[in-house]
Amino acid sequence: MTAEVIAPTPSRPGTDVPGRRRVRDRSPGLTTIGLVIAAAALVPLVYLVIRSAQAGWGGIWEVVSAPRTLQLLRDTLVLTVAVTASAVALAVPLAWLTVRTDLPGRRVFTVLSALPLAIPTYVGGFAFVAFAGPRGTLQSWLEPLGVDRLPSIYGFWGAWLVLTLFTYPYVLLTVRSALRRLDPSMEEASRTLGASALTTFRRITLPQLRPSITAGALLVALYTLSDFGAVSLLRFDSFTRAIYISYRASVDRSGAAILGVMLVALTAIVVVLEIRSRRATTYHRLHAGGSRPPSTVHLGRWRWPAAGLVTLLILVALGIPVGVITYWLVNGLQAGEPMRLTIELAGNSLWASLLGTVVIVAAAWPVALLAARHRTRTSRFVEAACWVGYALPGVVVALSLVFLGARVTPALYQTMAMLAFAYAVLFLPQAIGAMRSSLLQVNPELEEASRLLGKGPVATFRRIVVPLVRPGVLAGSALVFLTIMKELPATLMLAPTGFSTLATQVWSATSESFFGRAAGPALALIVLASLPMVLLVVRERD
Repeated sequence: MTAEVIAPTPSRPGTDVPGRRRVRDRSPGLTTIGLVIAAAALVPLVYLVIRSAQAGWGGIWEVVSAPRTLQLLRDTLVLTVAVTASAVALAVPLAWLTVRTDLPGRRVFTVLSALPLAIPTYVGGFAFVAFAGPRGTLQSWLEPLGVDRLPSIYGFWGAWLVLTLFTYPYVLLTVRSALRRLDPSMEEASRTLGASALTTFRRITLPQLRPSITAGALLVALYTLSDFGAVSLLRFDSFTRAIYISYRASVDRSGAAILGVMLVALTAIVVVLEIRSRRATTYHRLHAGGSRPPSTVHLGRWRWPAAGLVTLLILVALGIPVGVITYWLVNGLQAGEPMRLTIELAGNSLWASLLGTVVIVAAAWPVALLAARHRTRTSRFVEAACWVGYALPGVVVALSLVFLGARVTPALYQTMAMLAFAYAVLFLPQAIGAMRSSLLQVNPELEEASRLLGKGPVATFRRIVVPLVRPGVLAGSALVFLTIMKELPATLMLAPTGFSTLATQVWSATSESFFGRAAGPALALIVLASLPMVLLVVRERD
């Protein structure tokens, strides 16, 4: 912790008062720990670059310039743009309806509309293939009407639909949070001057929501770029699927490493574009005081049509997956599929998620402390280095750690330690963000007062800091636990031999069209992932 004692003589921040002494504990030990964590977070990316460089410039250019690679680049970009635009188009009106209007049942819709985020995209993909694919449930319903063949769900349109339905809550949560914080004064002034509700929303509200929309859209874009399960099940060729196939099919895996570096570069470009757009956008309150709740917009005759549209979205995004999985679960049980395996898989998933969460929270704490209490170039570098992993797709991190484990640390290859390390690289920023935000809300003067009253740093930390940051730490831990539970490629490629989770069982069973065998693990995964999701949504409403 930083301990700073300054004489009570007025002075400008950052300057010493003549004749006074300033004492500052720069915590070199904390900085060292942060640098070690940052170096560990960069290991997969550095090793992947080194592995790609071993192919030489000629080999790199051959892979990069291949027509197949250019086709992958185009298809991946088109899918990312389409999914992101669709998610924004769904989430922004939905956020406005559930926050600002008298929509019937909006408290229930608030929770239900966010729950698709708890459904992994590969589970959603399995559900839609089982529902609308060849020999699926929908076709069996339509056969008595003479419909013996439905349009194929495989390819771009199926991947677009599934990814949109299960990623739009990223935008929904960020926009809904921003709507509750907006000062309604400017909107009220616009309405007073004669502007309609639609004009006010378009010219006043929407520009103020742009930062939150952009932040949510970035999450959707990064998720789409990194998704492996849905695009694989729906047979859409993106970078992640091509990397996995190249890794599995080739003895010389330099090509897979080069594709991985290209995907990292693509995600970095997306992040840089988002940062540049964020710098150009600012908004402030009209009043310096605290916010007050905006007046509720009365929908009038549109209340029930709006409720019907929201219900339809929830039925498609939540009802179809849960209904189809339940249908195949019943069929599987009637066919003799054992539920004992699902219980064992659930135990493995809980163990892996708990282990990963503990490792991530322990590693995130010193980084969050540096970021919140020691704003130096070193602390900024540490924080930025840890955020690099969030831009790395899971299949890329897994690929680099496969190379690293097989060649450098064979004793750690395919162990729980290596798997937990992969989770830490991928999801460390989620915990850092929550902890840093909580620490920034703790006034350092409270800690200084405790130290001046004779309490040591440990007692101050335990009695002052921990109680105040506990809600943020719990929320960050819940988000990390949820994300690890859904993670597929890293678990698939790095888990110990014979160690299967709900995620890997769903993927392996559905890739072979054994829907009855996949239903039990899929439903268990949705239930387990929904618990922290509900916690996050309830906390977001408070």
